[in-house]
Amino acid sequence: MSVSPIHTRIWLEEPEADNPFATRAAHCHGYDVYGEMLGRARWSDMVYLLFRGEAPSAQQAQLFEALAVALANPGPRDPAVHAAMCGGVGGSTAAASLIAALAVGAGQSGGAREVFLAMRDWADCGTDLNAWQRRIAEPPVLPDDVWPVQEHPAGFDPNGLRTPTVVVRALTVLASLSTGRCLPWLSTHLAAPEAAAGLPLAMTGVAAAALVDLGFGPEEGEMLHLLLRLPGSAVHALEQWRYGFKRFPFYPVDLQDDPAKEAA
Repeated sequence: MSVSPIHTRIWLEEPEADNPFATRAAHCHGYDVYGEMLGRARWSDMVYLLFRGEAPSAQQAQLFEALAVALANPGPRDPAVHAAMCGGVGGSTAAASLIAALAVGAGQSGGAREVFLAMRDWADCGTDLNAWQRRIAEPPVLPDDVWPVQEHPAGFDPNGLRTPTVVVRALTVLASLSTGRCLPWLSTHLAAPEAAAGLPLAMTGVAAAALVDLGFGPEEGEMLHLLLRLPGSAVHALEQWRYGFKRFPFYPVDLQDDPAKEAA
């Protein structure tokens, strides 16, 4: 009896009878993807199943779908999307533009690493306001961490004056769909953690609370935040590729020592 050299609890493939390298059936955590799921399951069901190892409930699927809509396009002012646009307008390949978005959108200021940190805070503090106040005052330093020390409380906007309308609306809608603790608590007590941070809530904070309520861990949430924001980066990169640099929607940088000006 032969044993497959591939070891994964996520995926099981059955080969064709006449070709061991071709797949007859594929199972994701026990579900027959092409025999049972295809045509019945939604994209969000498949992603949830891949990450969690179980199918989402109807409420979880609805919340995950809403979160995906909220994160799908951060907009051209977002640094990750802007990076993809620069790749597109410069004629970079599709992969290069998306890699630029992933690289820029991976960090601790509005990026996926900030979601990781905020989810870690939720795991440690829960809905205990006193614990949140202590965590915001003294964020922990991870041992042997490759990331720099965080410069602001995770999930809050270091440049904001008040909570943006889209963040408030996202929090309200997602909280109404959640069967977990984090989103409803945050929606009800938002003023208190914002006062402790001295900063308004950011979309990363909403995303972190939603991902915790969906049962994901910080590592999974970091990955999903990168993944769910890629559609906006992709379409804006394509748009700029078609438009060209003369229609790039941002003012050019005015260099004080511009050689072109000196030559003129």
